[in-house]
Order: sequence, then structure tokens, then C-alpha cells
Amino acid sequence: MTTPNPLPRPPEELERLKAAWERPRGWRAFTDINNNIIGPLFIATALLFLTLAGLLGVIIRLQLAWPGLEIVSAAAYNQIFTMHGTVMMFLFAVPAVEAVGITLLPSMLGSREMPTPRLGAYAYWIYLIGGLSFYASLFFDAAPDGGWFMYPPLTSKENSPGINTDMYLLGIGFIEISAIAGAIELIVGILRCRTPGMTLGRMPIFAWAMLVFAGMVIIAFPAVIIASTLLELERAFDWPFFLPERGGDPLLWQHLFWFFGHPEVYVIFLPAAGMVSMIVPAMARTPLLAHSLVLLALVATAFLSFGLWVHHMYTVGIPAMSLAFFAAAGFAVSIPSGLQVFAWIGTLASGEKARLNAAGLFVLGFLFIFTLGGLTGVMVSVTPFDWQAHDTYFIVAHLHYVLIGGMVFPLLAALYHWAPSVGTPLSERLGKWAFWLLFLGTNLTFFPMHISGFLGMPRRIYTYPAGLGLEIWNLLSTLGALTVLVGGIILIYDIARNFRLSQSGNENLWDAGTLEWMENGNYGPRSQPHVASRYPLWQQPGLQEEAEAGGHFLPMSLTGQRETLVVTASSAVPQYVAVLPGPGYAHIVAAVGTAGMFLCLAVEALVPAAGFAAIGLGGFLHWLWTSTDLGPLEPREGDIGGGIVLPTYATGPVTVSWWAVSTLLVVAGSAWACLAGSYLFLWLVNGDARWAERGPELGWGVAALLSYAAAAAAILWARRKLTVGGRLPSLLVIPAIVLLAAGVTGEALALWEAGLRPREHVHSSTSFSLVAFQGVHVAVSALMLGYTVARAWAGMLNGERRLVFDNSMLFSLYTCAQGAAGVVLLHGFPRLL
Repeated sequence: MTTPNPLPRPPEELERLKAAWERPRGWRAFTDINNNIIGPLFIATALLFLTLAGLLGVIIRLQLAWPGLEIVSAAAYNQIFTMHGTVMMFLFAVPAVEAVGITLLPSMLGSREMPTPRLGAYAYWIYLIGGLSFYASLFFDAAPDGGWFMYPPLTSKENSPGINTDMYLLGIGFIEISAIAGAIELIVGILRCRTPGMTLGRMPIFAWAMLVFAGMVIIAFPAVIIASTLLELERAFDWPFFLPERGGDPLLWQHLFWFFGHPEVYVIFLPAAGMVSMIVPAMARTPLLAHSLVLLALVATAFLSFGLWVHHMYTVGIPAMSLAFFAAAGFAVSIPSGLQVFAWIGTLASGEKARLNAAGLFVLGFLFIFTLGGLTGVMVSVTPFDWQAHDTYFIVAHLHYVLIGGMVFPLLAALYHWAPSVGTPLSERLGKWAFWLLFLGTNLTFFPMHISGFLGMPRRIYTYPAGLGLEIWNLLSTLGALTVLVGGIILIYDIARNFRLSQSGNENLWDAGTLEWMENGNYGPRSQPHVASRYPLWQQPGLQEEAEAGGHFLPMSLTGQRETLVVTASSAVPQYVAVLPGPGYAHIVAAVGTAGMFLCLAVEALVPAAGFAAIGLGGFLHWLWTSTDLGPLEPREGDIGGGIVLPTYATGPVTVSWWAVSTLLVVAGSAWACLAGSYLFLWLVNGDARWAERGPELGWGVAALLSYAAAAAAILWARRKLTVGGRLPSLLVIPAIVLLAAGVTGEALALWEAGLRPREHVHSSTSFSLVAFQGVHVAVSALMLGYTVARAWAGMLNGERRLVFDNSMLFSLYTCAQGAAGVVLLHGFPRLL
């Protein structure tokens, strides 16, 4: 691919570009979906939840400062410490790193925007509305009180009859939708919306870290959604999943939860490590040492993290051979983490004298605190030691050293480092004050907990008796928490006084070498630059001036709308110009409807929940109808620079929407695997004759398989007719919907006729949960196919513009395959017994 000729462009092209990306003014600015708006709002909201959760942590430490205190009641304390952990993990940690990614990645990748900006905006608004509503439950005595891990049987209906647990299960469950939506946008954006020439080998290490992060999210997070759904079904409808007297097992919750929970530690650490891998070269003014090995370390850490969830279950009676395997995985994961630490130290040593600005201090603080946390992590990987330290304050200390050192300090370093590139620089003086208070306060808070843990202080206690030698250590921890509070106040003040939504930063104060430090407007770079190295601002002289003069790719808006280049995933060769949606309200309406539905279900308000569901569905349909697969765009192709002519429309596997739906199907597949795994796990630990004697009739299974096969055949035939004839054959699509519904209905009837009742035994409840999960997918497929038919009847779909049908077809074919797999499991497995 040749580099465009860096000649100045006509001024009217720039005006056309600015007009296409113009931001709404006044309060309507919040209807914009541009990453320059959504990203900073995301970061500000995440910092708000960090502050709120931190204040809860201070209350916890005040309560435990001395034996016998009663600053809050025991019931309130349970809610406070549960909300502290829940808000930190679900409402701060993951959203914060996603927020940094949404803010920085378009400019870092040389792109104009993420490929699905409305999806990212929807993720933000559902996070804001749902998160604030969830936190407000604390003021109505309705906050969850079973710990952020919510172990059954403590959270069963018998032991927790109020709505506190339901608030967690339904509130957090839908907030995870925001995380998954953001992860889908990040995966597609990183792989398909880079600037030309930015191959995977030239991609910044932070982009790699966010890609690995997002991949972990779509695989791990469905597990906690499935776990929450099963527990809510047990509480609401008495379907036994975790009740031993009816074949269930409380350990199933732990397996599902920690399959999400332990990888989540690395989910939030890897992006933070990617931030450090970008900040350290800027500090030392030299490329990152062992770049390829650091990249491999990111992938290896992600892979190994999925073999660590039993670290939290060493004391539940798991066989010794299994414990040995997971202990070995715990030792192994320290190797790639250590490799990254040595690469950062080597980079600092090999470059110029490192700048000890505020960002640099936070990086050094991260190295110290995270290394200590990693060392105690190796200790608790040793099974006999973990048996002694389990559920003591030693684990609390280890957890906070890893999370604060491994995520919070890098995040704060990133805020001080990248603030000039997106807005107003933060104060170096206040930043250094904040660092020293936070660094000293963190160590003063959590290092004494190692000792109090050795002395036997258990976790999650409301108070403790005097005379056990715990007084001085708890008092030191409380003084440390107050020190952290002072540092946090300085930090929040510095950020708040410099927070701007209307200003685009462009000051390369640190002489960094990556693209996010180029001149940017609301539309990103003036022209998308051709990249030939990992640090283009260092290694390609004149690149910034050429791009700003419009001498590279897409220096104009071809269609008069918002656009960005879509490139091949590996080699970044331009494929087509994607036309993006602009400001609107539909995604906000959809977010309000989604959040309102889940929150109403949590308080058992079924009629309002149905109303919010209708509002959310209406928002989604309006969103899709007005911004997806629009009518013919003029021109249909254009010269993007260098003589390269690209179309302004595409369909099928080349499109970003196809990739987004495919990524969504990975989420669905992971969730189904968790359900199927639960079915098999419960048979393995508590299986009895009911699993073999009460299987559904084989004839029903064959009928369901034939229904799914016929539905798939009808959909594929309709696609062929549409491609060749140019018109959608509705008489094929509508029967496909009926066949999908017949397949899942047949499965449900087969279970019912076999005498299975979901309340009587875990075999029945798990079987019906698999069918219900399939029913949800059938309903979504029917909605998508019906929407496609409506588009065709409205004259908005034909053989050339068939993107809506292609995506609906992809989801529906997956639904057929998932249904067939469910039939094989439910009908075949009992017969194998």
C-alpha cells in the first residue's frame, strides 16, 4: 500500500468534515455518542463510584478501629462492606478501564471513532442509571448484605427473605450488560478500525492489552450472569440449583462465580499493565524493551487466569490432585507478570533519565505495591498456607495490595499522563501530594492487616473482643484509611477543577511517540495517517504535519456524514468507509428502559417492569431503524487518498456489524457452556437414578432437531433468494420463525411429558433452565427476523443492501445450532447413563 501524497487539501474539505462531526450545543451535548464525550463521562462516573466505595471503606475502618465500637449497626455494616466490594469490583474497576479504552483508543489507533459508537453510549447510560440506582439502595435498607460474592445458602430465600439479595442479582446482572457491550465495541474497534499500515505487530501495547481484556470479558462475565440468574430463579420460583435436599449444590455457585471472579483480577490488571507499558517509554523516551515478549505475557496471563478460580475454594474439600493443578497454575501465572515488571525496569534503565512527574511517581508506586501483592499471591497459592490464612485479614491485605497496586495506581498514572492529550493537564504539584498521601496511606492501611491476619482476625466481622493483640494493628489500618481519604480528596479536587467536555487536548508534554498525541478535533485526526512503525511520532518525521495538512487517508467526509476507515484485521489494509450514526436519544431511551425493567423486577414490581421493557424495546427498534443500513449513500465510493477508491457501504463478513454479532455469539456460547457445565456438574456430584429414568422421549428430540434444521434451511434459502433476486422472500422467513418456536416448544413439552417439574429436583430445574435459555434466543431471533421482514416491506432492504438480514441470519443460525446442542444434551445424556 502506497503512502498518499502529502499535499495540502482544499479548505472546503475540512469544513465539510467539521460539519459532519459537529457536536450538539448546550444540554443536547449529552445526546452525542462521540468517544470524546462518552469516554470522559465514563471516566468521571467511574471515579465517582471509586469515591463512593472508598467512603464506605472508611466507615468500615472506623467501625473496626477499636474493639467494641458501634458506629453503625451490625445489619448496616453487612450492607456497607458488601456494597464496598461490589461497587469497587463491578461499578469502578471494569468500567474504569473500559472508559480509558473508549477515550484513548480511537486516537491511539489513528481512527476517527469506534465502530459502534451508539452501543458504547448505551453501555455508558445503562451503567450510569443502573449504578446510581443500585448504590441508592443503601439508603433504603435494601442493599445486598451477603458479601460481594453472595454465597448460597446464606443468600437463599430462607436465609435472606428480603429484596437485598435480589437487588444484587438483578442489579449487578444488568450492569454486566454494560461491560459486555463495551467489550464488544472494543474488540471490533481494535481489530477493524485502525489506521492504514498499523498491523497487529505495530499496534500499541495498550491496544493489545484492551483486546485481551475484552476477550476475557466476553468469556468470563457470562458465568456470573448465569450464576445470578440461577440463584434468582431459585429465590423467585423455587427452582432448586443450590439446595442439597433437592439435589443442588452450593459449590456450583462458587465454581461459576469464581470462574468469573478470579479472571476479573487480571481483567482489570492487564489494561493497567498496558497503560504502564505506554507510560514507561514516554518517561524514559525510548521504546519498550522486549515489546513482543510483553505482548505474549499479556496473552499468557489471560490464558492462565482461567485456571485459577479454585484458589478461592481451597478449603471446600476439593480433591488433592485438583488442588495441586490449581496451585501450579498460581505459580505459573507469576512468570508472565514478572516478565512485564522486568521489561518496565529494563526500559527505565536503558532510556534517558526518567521523569519523576506525577504519572511517573504513580508508576513507581504501582511497581512497589503490586510486587508485594504478587509475592503474597504466590504464598496463598501454596495449599497448606492458604488453609491457614483463608478468610483472615491476610487475604484482605493481599487482595487490596493486588487491586490497588495493580489497577488503581496505574489508572491514576494514566489520568495524569494522558490528561493533556484529551483536555486540560492536571496539576503536577497536587498530583505529587496526592501520590504520597495515597502511597503511604495504602501501605499503612493494608500492611498491618498481614499481621492481624496472622494473629487470627477473620474477615467480614462487625467487631472483635479486646485482649487478642489486634488493637494496635487495626488502629494503624484505620489511620492509614484516613490518610488515603485525604489524598483522595486532593486527587478528586484536582480532577474536578480541570474536567472539560468541550476541549480537545493536543499538548504532547511528554514527547511521547504514539498517535494519541497528534493534533485532534472532534473528528479525530485531520486525515488518518499511514503508520510504518510502533512509535510513529518518533520514527516517522513530519507525520503529524502531513496528516494535519490532509495529506493522508480520508481527509474529508465522502457522504457528508460521520465516517471512519475499516481495515483488515491483521495487516490493516483499507476495505471500506463505514458511515457512522450521529447524536440521538434512542440509546438513552433504551438504557432507561433496560435499567428500569431490571430494577423493577428486583423490587417485584412486575407491571412497571413490563412498561419499562416496552420502553427499552421501543428505544432499541428506533435506534436500529434510524441508524442501521440506511438508504443509498452518495457517492457510493470515493478516493480516500493515494488513488485508493473504497465503497461507502458493505455487507456480510467484511462489516463491523457482522463482527459485532459474531462477538455477541461468543458471549452467548460462553453462557450456554456455563449452563451445560452446571447440568453436568450437578449430575457428577449429586446424580441419582432420576437423571437416567426420567429423560425426555427421543421422538420429541428428533422432532426438535428437524424443526431447527428446517428453520436453518429456510433462512439460508431466503438469503440465496435475496442475493440473486434482490427481494426478501417473506414466505420463507416467517415459517423459519414458526419452526424455531416449534423446536423450543417441543423441547419444553418433552420435559413436561417425561414428568419433570422444575421445582421438584435439580435435574428438572437445570433441564428447564437450558430450554428457557434457548427460548430467550428463539425470541430474539424471531424479533430480528420479523424486523428484517418489516424493513423489506418498507422498501429498505434488497439484494445489495442486506446487512440487516445478514446479521439476523447469523444470530438465527447460531440459535438453531445451540438448540440442536441442547437437544443432544437433554435427550442423549440421560440415555448414556
